[in-house]
Amino acid sequence: ACKQRAAELKDEQLYSQGHERPEEDFCSICALPIPLPSELHSLFGFCCFKKMCRGCEVAIKKRGMNDCPFCRTPHPTSQAECLAMMRARAEKKDPAAINLLGEKTRCGKLGLQMDFQKAVELWTEAAELGSAKARYNLGVARTMSGDREGSIRFWTEAAMQGHVESRYNLGCLEGGRGNHDRAARHFLISAKMGDNDSIEMIKMMFTGGEATK
Repeated sequence: ACKQRAAELKDEQLYSQGHERPEEDFCSICALPIPLPSELHSLFGFCCFKKMCRGCEVAIKKRGMNDCPFCRTPHPTSQAECLAMMRARAEKKDPAAINLLGEKTRCGKLGLQMDFQKAVELWTEAAELGSAKARYNLGVARTMSGDREGSIRFWTEAAMQGHVESRYNLGCLEGGRGNHDRAARHFLISAKMGDNDSIEMIKMMFTGGEATK
């Protein structure tokens, strides 16, 4: 009975939290949510890691502003400058910078040596500082190493912070296990936050009779 109640409380937290996207998913200028996937509809400055939507980018260019609209730092002109700025922000314990440094290290970009273990260390540090994206990346890393339960743990933590991709992944995992009601609850949450993939999954579940109104 105690274990059952503990599981119920855990589910209450999982499905009641993370219904709104995190602050980093909003444009720092117009304060509107950035369309998903946010990487395609936004850009940020390596100088201060402030993110803005493409619409604000166009508006800024029309005003003739060529520097960072937040800190007025000139945009980097080389990979070396990008890396130096990112490392400077990481040294100041900026979780977004540390997470991105991990992503670049994982892929061996910006002149960095490809190092998966180092990337995991950076993501772990960023996650400890509150980065939902870093928790998502740690979940992906655990999947690559065959640790499914580890992936679920990190994606659960990220989903409860409002990370849409993590919520979607949890829905896919539950669906794969045949837990269609749980999967639908996840997809409904991420769909309401603007995720088109989740909307398509809900449509498929209704069509296949795996979900009902």
